[in-house]
Amino acid sequence: MLDQVARHGVIDLEIIAKGDLHIDAHHTVEDIGITLGQAFSKALGDKKGIRRYGHAYVPLDEALSRVVIDFSGRAGLEFHVDFPRAQIGEFDVDLFQEFFQGFANHALVTLHIDNLRGRNAHHIAETVFKAFGRAIRMAVEFDPRMHNVMPSTKGSL
Repeated sequence: MLDQVARHGVIDLEIIAKGDLHIDAHHTVEDIGITLGQAFSKALGDKKGIRRYGHAYVPLDEALSRVVIDFSGRAGLEFHVDFPRAQIGEFDVDLFQEFFQGFANHALVTLHIDNLRGRNAHHIAETVFKAFGRAIRMAVEFDPRMHNVMPSTKGSL
């Protein structure tokens, strides 16, 4: 799924993780979200010149998901995704929310993730991650009309 984020977000992404997978994947998945959030926070710095907001709808067969992101400087996650089963292969689908919570908390973004429809758990997950990548791509894109301008009416993010 992270490959989908990289491809659809047009992000160079290389992740090497070692965790306590012999127990379960919880900490490893959460830590990847945290680390990715920290990387975005550091890379964007003061956020001058970025669009700040991004959104995307992505379909895959019967599934459709929407992701909206605001690089606001305020952490928040609204995650409304109901999977029709508890696992995709051996992966616990509850961990998707843990990943996104870690990302939101450490990138300091407001993140809304909604699955609008879908019956196949894999299709649902894939639409969420593709939409996440596309929303990020839109939000972090430089806006030439906002060159060196803070994308906030308050003057800081």
